[in-house]
Amino acid sequence: MVEPVAKAKQSGEKGSAVLPHIRLGDRSNFMGVPVHHYDLEETCEIADMAMRTGRRVQQVDINVYKMIELRGDRKLARAVEASDLVSVDGMGVLVGCKLLKVPVRGRVAGVDLMEAIFALCAREGYRPFLFGARQDILEEAVRKVQRDHPGLEIAGRRNGYFKPEDEEGIVADIKRSGADCLFVGIASPIKEDFLFKYRDQLDVPYTMGVGGAFDVLAGKVTRAPDWMQQAGLEWLHRLLMEPGRLWRRYLTSNSKYAVMLTAALARKYLRSS
Repeated sequence: MVEPVAKAKQSGEKGSAVLPHIRLGDRSNFMGVPVHHYDLEETCEIADMAMRTGRRVQQVDINVYKMIELRGDRKLARAVEASDLVSVDGMGVLVGCKLLKVPVRGRVAGVDLMEAIFALCAREGYRPFLFGARQDILEEAVRKVQRDHPGLEIAGRRNGYFKPEDEEGIVADIKRSGADCLFVGIASPIKEDFLFKYRDQLDVPYTMGVGGAFDVLAGKVTRAPDWMQQAGLEWLHRLLMEPGRLWRRYLTSNSKYAVMLTAALARKYLRSS
C-alpha cells in the first residue's frame, strides 16, 4: 500500500480555494529529471487516495521525447519538476533507469493507467472529466468508456481546441463539474503547462495529462500488440502507423537520448572506478 510521506501545511476539503496536496516519497533524480518509483498498481492506489481524501495529486509522465524537450523548454521543465507525481511512461526511460540503478518498479503507460482509473471510478463512484481531442473523437471515447465501465458517470467533457482567452472559462467549467479526476488529452507541452498553471484553481483531486489517449479510446489509433508492448517496441508500432509524422521526431529525440544516457553511464563508471 502506498502512503504519503507528508502532507502540505494547508488544510481544507474539496471545494476550498486550494486543495491540500499529497507529497509522495520514492522519488529519485534521473539525468536531472525527477521520477517516482511507483508501478501501475501503486499509481492507481495513489489516484484512489487523492480522490478518496480530496487531496491533490497532479501527475505527469516522462518518455524519451519529453526528456529531450524539457531541456530546451523552461516552462515544461518547471511543470515536470513541480508535479506531485512523475511517472515513467516510455520504455526507453525505464531501461535508462535500470542501467543507472534508479529503482523504478515498473512502467506506467498512460492509456493503461487511465483505463484502470476509469474502472476504479466505476467501482467507487468517482466522476472523471475528459478534456481534449476533437469533439467527435471525444464523444466516441466517452461512449466507449461508458460501454466498458457500466455505471460510470462522466462529470464533464470538453474538446481540446481553444484559445488562451478561453482558458479561464474552461477552468471554471471543470471546477463547477465537481469532478474527482481530470484527464487532459492534449499534446505536450500544452497539457503540462495547463495543469501546472491552473492546478490550484481546478479543484480536482487527481489530474493527469494523457496526450493522444482519447484517440486510442475512440479507436482512431490502435495500440501495439501485447508482445510488442512487453518487448518495449510500442514506439515502433506508432512509427509504422504514422511514419510521416513521427520518423523525424524519433530519429532526433532517440539519438540525443542515446548520447545523454551513454554520457551518464560513463560518468557513473568513472565515479565508481
